[in-house]
Amino acid sequence: MKDFGSFELHALDYLAFGTYFLVLCLVGYWFGRRKPQDSADYFLAGRTLPWYVVGSSFIASNISSEHFIGMIGAAFIYGIAPAMFEWANVATFSLLIWFFIPFLLAARVFSTPEFLERRFNSTIRQFFACVTVISNVVAFLAAVLYGGGLALERLFGWDLWLAITLLAVVSGAWAVYGGLRSVAWMDVFTVIIMIAGGLMVTVLGLYMLSGESHSLIEGFRVMIERNRADSGVWAEVVRQNAPHIVHAEHYNRLSVIQPVTHELVPWPGLIMMIFSVSIWYNVINQFMIQRVLGARDAYHARMGIVLAGYMKIILPVIVVLPGLILFARYPEVMQLPWDEIRPEADKGYVSMLRSIVPVGLRGLFLAALFGAIQSTVSAVLNSTSTIITVDIYKRVLHQGASERRLVGVGRMSSVIVMVIAAVLAGFIGRLGGSLFLYIQSLYAFFAPPFAAVFLLGILLRRINGQGATTAVILGFLLGIGLKAYVQFVPSHPRWLEPFQMQAAINWVFCVIVCVGVSLLTPVPDPDQVTDQLTMNWKRLNIFGHLGARWYTSVCLWWGLFVAIVILLIVVFSGVTW
Repeated sequence: MKDFGSFELHALDYLAFGTYFLVLCLVGYWFGRRKPQDSADYFLAGRTLPWYVVGSSFIASNISSEHFIGMIGAAFIYGIAPAMFEWANVATFSLLIWFFIPFLLAARVFSTPEFLERRFNSTIRQFFACVTVISNVVAFLAAVLYGGGLALERLFGWDLWLAITLLAVVSGAWAVYGGLRSVAWMDVFTVIIMIAGGLMVTVLGLYMLSGESHSLIEGFRVMIERNRADSGVWAEVVRQNAPHIVHAEHYNRLSVIQPVTHELVPWPGLIMMIFSVSIWYNVINQFMIQRVLGARDAYHARMGIVLAGYMKIILPVIVVLPGLILFARYPEVMQLPWDEIRPEADKGYVSMLRSIVPVGLRGLFLAALFGAIQSTVSAVLNSTSTIITVDIYKRVLHQGASERRLVGVGRMSSVIVMVIAAVLAGFIGRLGGSLFLYIQSLYAFFAPPFAAVFLLGILLRRINGQGATTAVILGFLLGIGLKAYVQFVPSHPRWLEPFQMQAAINWVFCVIVCVGVSLLTPVPDPDQVTDQLTMNWKRLNIFGHLGARWYTSVCLWWGLFVAIVILLIVVFSGVTW
């Protein structure tokens, strides 16, 4: 992107950011001031979170630097297609609301590994716990810190290592101090700032495109026309890069439905992503589901996810439209060699801030970016310390540990994990490529085996521990094999290159293995298939806690959310604008 020089902050900017930071600290202190009495209070906020905190914290934990830095960069390259990473959550959120929340809350577990042990066996619990810690450090914390450090480096010329270190210290402090209670309530404030700041950047970007007319509608028209890429330099760069993106002569930048050869969102992989990556990320990924486990009851958990769904509807306005605006304004970046385009695209949001944000509002946008990083770092730290403490330390090393000892181990493990992640973050830039693609590729590797066995375990009582364990082990081996095959065998099919297609194949394979091995081995023990752990298809034990009145009904607000997302996907499915 064009270099716009230094990003200067003035008194009003410092005041805006300072006010945000002060209020954030006050919220964190107020809700974390009570010393945690036991591990449930520290790790699950005493199971007292209301629905609006559950939903806000769920989304705040999800949005981070890979969205503001990586996803906007992906939209610059691929067009509107990355919006499906948000809208496709309609299916996973629906599964979470109707099929997963009733059992996760009825089991009264601290973590998803604990649930997997009750449903299957201790082997799969420990395996999943170790994989979760590794993925949290490598795929979440390190990547988020790198993205935030990169933004500070580009904005202010800070040294990358210094920026990463400061982010790690400031972002992790409240997770260590107050546990989930502090983190979740801070997220309510943070998500408001993130959405407000992100929307203002998009609005200012559209005004930039409108030229002298200073019309929001005109700016939107220009953005759509140039992203249609029918003429000029926009058509030229689309033709130049289409062979890399879809292995064809052209790609539709205004469609969320893309061909099977698309590098990022092939339509078959997109469908299967719901059952693999999305279930793993939103349901069994500890740092997301911990907010649900901390809810007051199943109603508050369900309505929290419904609220998160509505936020997912508007997120593409914040993290996709800026990429389309940047393509409309700076298409010449796409004329660079392919290997240079993706890292350059990750600089787009920072360049946009430099060029369009006036003095006085820059502090607000800096607060939005910092809030995105801080909320995710705090969430991942708290969940990782939960896994280490409950599933590794207490389960394996010290079963008789006191509640006070468990809280202390949780705090100590948070500090150690943050140090390791900060060190790894400094080296991510040397890998090259897109930050968003890096993160999504890791998701597609970790997710399929666990997503398959978790879904089958909830829905089918015949699935047993032998089937689940075999599927997970073979699934990881297949994932490694697929990546090696694509990397080292030149004659591989082109449709196998997208990481989502590899994830889809792996998920189907794990389903077949899990079902096959389970049918060939003894049935599970009765205490592994109780109504608290798996579906009772005769009783349909999923329809409790849906709201006392029609206007508080989970069914009403969930149905409206689903209808809006379906309408959006239809509108942006390849129609001619």
